[in-house]
Amino acid sequence: MTYEILPLTRPPKAIISVPGSKSITNRALVLAALRAKGFAYALRGALRSEDTEVMIDCLRGLGFRVLTDWHNSVVSVSSRPEEPTIPAAEADMFVGNSGTTMRFLTALVSLGEGRYRLDGVPRMRERPIEDLLGALRQLGVKAYSEKHNGCPPVVVEAAGLSGGRVRIKGDISSQFLSGLLLAAPYARDKITIEVDGPLVSRPYVDMTVKMLHRWGLFILDDYAAGEFQVLSRRARELDSRVQDQVSQAALREGADPRRHTLLQEFEIEPDASAAGYFGAAAAICGGEITISGLGERSIQGDMRFFDLLEEMGCRVEKSETSVTVAGGQLRGIDVDMNDISDMVMTLAAVACFAAGPTTIRNVGHIRFKETNRLAALATELRRLGAEVDELADGLTITPRPLHGAVVETYRDHRMAMSLAVVGLRIPGVVIKDPGCVAKTYPGFFDDLEKLRCS
Repeated sequence: MTYEILPLTRPPKAIISVPGSKSITNRALVLAALRAKGFAYALRGALRSEDTEVMIDCLRGLGFRVLTDWHNSVVSVSSRPEEPTIPAAEADMFVGNSGTTMRFLTALVSLGEGRYRLDGVPRMRERPIEDLLGALRQLGVKAYSEKHNGCPPVVVEAAGLSGGRVRIKGDISSQFLSGLLLAAPYARDKITIEVDGPLVSRPYVDMTVKMLHRWGLFILDDYAAGEFQVLSRRARELDSRVQDQVSQAALREGADPRRHTLLQEFEIEPDASAAGYFGAAAAICGGEITISGLGERSIQGDMRFFDLLEEMGCRVEKSETSVTVAGGQLRGIDVDMNDISDMVMTLAAVACFAAGPTTIRNVGHIRFKETNRLAALATELRRLGAEVDELADGLTITPRPLHGAVVETYRDHRMAMSLAVVGLRIPGVVIKDPGCVAKTYPGFFDDLEKLRCS
């Protein structure tokens, strides 16, 4: 199946609403499952997508009660007060190609009492997870790759999660660390996590930490030392200095450290990564697009993408409730995108229309995403006429006259959406396998068409 993008006949002027954040939705689902004892948590603004639906299916397989009201974008999560932390003693879960589901639930089931297996699509079976499994083993969990190759399928034989000190690498995926952070408050004792080496995509860890504080689960983070202390809810005594630091951190995130149950409703903000495609559309087509519901107080690191658009020559205005991008004379930039690597494909699309080359650096880890994104992006941009040099850890894009082409998406939602934006300006861009956007943004092409009506 293919989908041809028709160029816009005039610069767009539109107000767009994008769906809820996938990253926040899947974190909130895990937090709600762990906190829901005897009552329900309502997650408002939840994203309905392949990634979130496989997370919901897996949580149901673990014995949690999850009800969906997709018409109103609300998901409620509950469990009985007498049930253990993980209600099911055995589960065989299919996660598709959802990295957050695989990594978060591998850590989550370590809190259970039983045997749990997680598997996914062929590409998921190629995505590394040994760093997380090794960290769990340091904490006394029997966790291993079924094929002994460091990739899924994963088997976890758990008897609860002990406390202690653990080292974990952060140079492949920040989701390994986030998964541990989400599970650690429910360990038997305090867990100290030491990050071994560089940490990629740090804003996603920041997001996890902020959400833990908002849910009343307290953590001390020392990025300079590469260390995180997660305080078990079961711990009865805390050092007074640590208790004071925890209280201050929690209050900064709007939580009351004196209470154990802080939330029964949680509002999920719109997805900043999804908003980036419309910011890119304004940059490429010279229009003005406002994305509503997403503003200066966002906890999503991908909001920095809009700063890069401004650096490239766009006019960007942010308020508490929206961000507006107006296209301008674009110029190439040299940028380290390690912290917002999900936006590499989107920025590369914009770079094709800039004056001068754009170099994107320090994103070698995106070779381990839904596809090898650096190689795939270089191939498809060249197919459209751009000059692209593939670096070990990034790309240099030198603008050349573009032309239409049938482009591959490699079953990667972000490839499809980023390349589609190019088609708003260049005739003849045809997207293969457009349905892959259902992974995070099922309504993307419908929303893209709204620009035509503006």
